[in-house]
Amino acid sequence: MSLLLLGLGGSGSTSVRWCWCGRSGTSVLRLPFGFRAIMSGQGHHHHHPNSNMRGRRGGGRGGGRGGEQRWWDPVWRAERLRQKAAEVERLNENEWWTKMQQIKEGGQQELIVKRNYGREGQQTLSDMAHQLGLYFHAYNKGKTLVVSKVPLPNYRADLDERHGSTQKEIQMSIETEKRVGNLLEISKGALAVHDSVGPSGHESKQSLLAPAVPRGGLISEEDSVKEKYSVELRNRQHTLKASQSVKAMQSFREQLPAYKVKAEFLKAVAENQVQEPDLAGVSHLIVDEIHERGINEDFLIIILRDLLPRRPDLRLILMSATINADLFSKYFGNAPTIHIPGRTFPVAEVFLEDVLEKTRYSIKSEFDSFQGNTRRRRRQTEFKKDLLTELFEEVDIDSHYRNYSTATRHSLEAWSGSQLDLGLVESTIEHICRNEGVGAILVFLTGWDDISKLLEKIKANSLLGISSKFLILPLHGSMPTVNQREIFDRPPNNMRKIVLATNIAESSITIDDVVYVIDCGKAKETSYDALNKLACLLPSWISKASAHQRRGRAGRVQPGKCYRLYPKIIYDAMHEYQLPEILRTPLQELCLHIKSLQLGTIASFLAKALQPPDPLSVENAVELLKTIGALGNMEELTPLGRHLCTLPLDPNIGKMLLMGCIFQCLDPALTIASALAHRDPFVLPINRKAEADAAKRSFAGDSCSDHIALLKAFEAWKDAKRNGQERAFCWENFLSPITLRMMDDMRNQFIDLLSDIGFVNKTRGAKAYNQYSDDLEMVCAILCAGLYPNVVQCKQRGKRTAFYSKEVGKVDIHPSSVNAGVHIFPLPYIVYSEKVKTTSVYIRDSTNISDYSLLLFGGNLAPSKTGEGIEMLDGYLHFSASKSVLLLIQTLREELTKLLGRKIEEPELDIPAEGKGVVAAAVELLHSQNIRL
Repeated sequence: MSLLLLGLGGSGSTSVRWCWCGRSGTSVLRLPFGFRAIMSGQGHHHHHPNSNMRGRRGGGRGGGRGGEQRWWDPVWRAERLRQKAAEVERLNENEWWTKMQQIKEGGQQELIVKRNYGREGQQTLSDMAHQLGLYFHAYNKGKTLVVSKVPLPNYRADLDERHGSTQKEIQMSIETEKRVGNLLEISKGALAVHDSVGPSGHESKQSLLAPAVPRGGLISEEDSVKEKYSVELRNRQHTLKASQSVKAMQSFREQLPAYKVKAEFLKAVAENQVQEPDLAGVSHLIVDEIHERGINEDFLIIILRDLLPRRPDLRLILMSATINADLFSKYFGNAPTIHIPGRTFPVAEVFLEDVLEKTRYSIKSEFDSFQGNTRRRRRQTEFKKDLLTELFEEVDIDSHYRNYSTATRHSLEAWSGSQLDLGLVESTIEHICRNEGVGAILVFLTGWDDISKLLEKIKANSLLGISSKFLILPLHGSMPTVNQREIFDRPPNNMRKIVLATNIAESSITIDDVVYVIDCGKAKETSYDALNKLACLLPSWISKASAHQRRGRAGRVQPGKCYRLYPKIIYDAMHEYQLPEILRTPLQELCLHIKSLQLGTIASFLAKALQPPDPLSVENAVELLKTIGALGNMEELTPLGRHLCTLPLDPNIGKMLLMGCIFQCLDPALTIASALAHRDPFVLPINRKAEADAAKRSFAGDSCSDHIALLKAFEAWKDAKRNGQERAFCWENFLSPITLRMMDDMRNQFIDLLSDIGFVNKTRGAKAYNQYSDDLEMVCAILCAGLYPNVVQCKQRGKRTAFYSKEVGKVDIHPSSVNAGVHIFPLPYIVYSEKVKTTSVYIRDSTNISDYSLLLFGGNLAPSKTGEGIEMLDGYLHFSASKSVLLLIQTLREELTKLLGRKIEEPELDIPAEGKGVVAAAVELLHSQNIRL
């Protein structure tokens, strides 16, 4: 960088400012009277009176598309804010009140006005709408105002002038157009004669799999190995039965009352496997663990309540340790309840106020360096707080906690329910270790971030960091199973075990030697925002039932103690029970089952639930099932929907599996479906996240796909297993062998299901269904077919890519994705498995796809409103091209749809024989995709 020095005459008050702008190596020396000297790293000097200098996207931190942005300059900033204030129009409240009354009383659904009334005006309009029972939302940074009769989402693509929709021009070479057209003509003319028709020599940009070992059929080639294992297990079982300990246990069991009717019970179960709807022959039905309130449990409860009027003699018994007895009793017509006391050791509870007294820990607020009331400032600063936190902030600390020390009251003033103070957790652990008796400590945290940060704090602690005295074990669902097993082992007598866990330790597992529990009071809970069609995974307050479960972890083997790191006021105000799953998750899979069992209209059936879901959630599920072709316009099951009902999968994943079978990509579809339906085989080892991420990226190669990474990792594991190197391979590549084995079993189950509905003929062998399994473009197209409408646009912004979805606007790639570190994507779209809101709105399990994949295998194509192109997703995605190219794409899409329809109607249809030319034309087009550099 060169330096320019200018001698300035005149008054010493002349202002000179030096500024470094952006990454381009350009510097600006601000001079009086509007003169500037611009200097580059190459040493060129240019004088530009009245020039505008912009860095990337407009320069400076302000960005902007027109003119220079200088928010770092207080004079410029003050002037810009004055200009913005001048742009704000004055709100005529009487005029708007009249307009809103007309909307409420008339037939108009909503009013859209592009006016700028500023934040004050927006708040006034919002209050007016609320008074009239209407809804108000400001979009486009307050420039577009909407008043509506129905709730409004946070984002509307139709009102986003900049990112709402994209016009994508399809550029197809003349050679490609001719080849695809010829293949289509051949397919229409003489399908049987032209078996040799195929793509014209284009190679896939990446080989998906290593050379496959020849297989004689779809039955696993390792049957002989499995048989050997079965024999070994059988011999081991016989040896165990002959041991004295097992004989003693068997003798005890034979004395139990239930054992005497064992044979009769098993015979009755075997004879009653298939029943008519009224369960004739069954006198008593017992449903246990009903408190879990999973989506299937609530579905079953509706069925059973509808059954009881037809079977008044049937005795239904619902059992649970933490059931909401009154709610269930009222649902079943005030049914009688019986309470059986449990047997556990007493557990003392210590709430935050007493924890602070015992530990003398001082909670610091980020506002402590400013004068005034900390809690009032926090209320003004924090937005969208939960009700429990707001409740505590209204408490008069000095009055309510007058019996506590001044230090404790100051800490309670500073305490925030929005953030977990890990220093307080560390201090509580240290207090237990210094002052309490022996016994393991179980700490409940919200997620891996909290666990890893607390691990670091403990390691740096002068007492807790002594590895010979304390065994620190994290417990998280994404950790390797081998690490999880350590938590059950008792440590040596001179060592204390400390387990840092999520709510996985609440009920799923029991650690026998836990005596002390530290409860942060929160857990990451899935919820569903029906208005914005968005799943959310955010830390939220647990219910009293969950708090009771956590406390119970300390009283398994002896009296224990539970330290709750939140005030008793918060505990007293907690919900009694967790929201049932039917109110927290998307409902499409359940809706499909309702239609398959012919239980009437979906909305009317779900309205009978113990706690009915939001009608908008039901509407969203039905809309999605129609979009993917599982339901018709009248909510009737389509042929595709009937097949999806037979697969125990999310409808999107089930469709991907069927499409993989139809278009001869069965192996990849089986693997990806099993991973998405079960869990990701990649694990998160302690302190090796960077290495684990690198291993995952190595499997993905340059595919820009999490799904391809899964696929290649599974295939590499199969090779390692054949070579007897499974354990070393999984350890080196951060993979869970148990998950991979489960995926392998699920693949075989899926094959059986596909065989049952006629899509797979096992006698034909694997090769018949895997012609395109090594073809990356075809596999990505199949992913698009299954995951649609989960698609986002990739828009290049300088040296990075921004992502936009129809439902919520801007989204981010999840940090665990192989695409998280990719800045520029070669193709214009991404399909994903799940969109979830945590600290941001993230898309998980993503794959970069071409426009041809979307056009041929995505949603329905419709002529654009202008008549100059085609569109999908109700106009969110626009495509333009020459008339001949558009006609070719539409024709090919129609032929693919016909072929798919025939296969769905006639599963035994031979696609290679009947539709080879159509599939070959699609493959040809996929291979010619435009790589965006």
